[in-house]
Amino acid sequence: MTPPARLPASGERSGAVLARLQLMVTRKLDGLLQGDYAGLLPGPGSEAGESREYRPGDDVRRMDWPVTARTTMPHVRRTVADRELETWLAVDLSASLDFGTGQWLKRDVVVAAAAALAHLTVRGGNRIGAVVGTGAPVPAGRWRGGAAPAGPGTLHRLPARAGRKEAQGLLRAIAGTEIRPGRSDLGVLVDTLNRPPRRRGVAVVISDFLAPPQQWGRPIRKLRVRHDVLAVEVVDPRELELPDVGVLPVVDPETGELHEVQTADPKLRRRYAESAAAQRAAIAAELRTAGAAHLRLRTDRDWLLDMVRFVAAQRHARTRGTTR
Repeated sequence: MTPPARLPASGERSGAVLARLQLMVTRKLDGLLQGDYAGLLPGPGSEAGESREYRPGDDVRRMDWPVTARTTMPHVRRTVADRELETWLAVDLSASLDFGTGQWLKRDVVVAAAAALAHLTVRGGNRIGAVVGTGAPVPAGRWRGGAAPAGPGTLHRLPARAGRKEAQGLLRAIAGTEIRPGRSDLGVLVDTLNRPPRRRGVAVVISDFLAPPQQWGRPIRKLRVRHDVLAVEVVDPRELELPDVGVLPVVDPETGELHEVQTADPKLRRRYAESAAAQRAAIAAELRTAGAAHLRLRTDRDWLLDMVRFVAAQRHARTRGTTR
């Protein structure tokens, strides 16, 4: 399959990406969820509902002891979804996201995931906001392929608002964010969603998670205490394995360093693939330990189909009476 033509750069490319996403998301995701208040990660809610008999797999913390005592049969109290859902996105736009060898750039997949999430959650008065992190500003004359500036990078907060028009404005702001050299501190970016404390809702972290897990693992665990957390990992196939194309010049987008790699060496390609697999396994293990739902999107696959399958799996797990 031949990859589609590259989109224009900068603002023109961002506008073209959003225009394509609007139609794609609407066609495939409309009607996927039933009910006005179901989101991508539908939680049990906090408003008390009716009681029913206990079934294996139910959360024992929801036991309805008065009804259990009256009927001598164990019962659990159902809960209904809150009438308003607040979703916050932590969007990582470090320099490593401005890369892609598949059908999309990684940053385009980030914007695509944000568009799908906005479409799924902005309904029935639900609100969506975002915190966007990118590399630190570069002083004039400093960035010439040398070391990238250190530090937490630049954070942009986009307040949570209700309505499709506001959601579209939020997406335009994300798509129009300039990617600067360097890496934003993913831990600081995630921790921004914990301040100030907000009512229970959904928190989504969209990143390639290339920063060390010890940097962002604890903030995600802290976020999970109060919110349902979804981690969207964006991956390019060249980050998993190297092709056999001879000498390949490689530039680190976060430091500007240039390396020449002899990809004809099968031992080197094998070591690279093994290291990449170990890195991704460590990321998955850290997210699993944190209790976050994990969705992996690739630049060389149909990301929307992967997202549809993920949502369907979440709904299927819920209808079987399981808990997350």
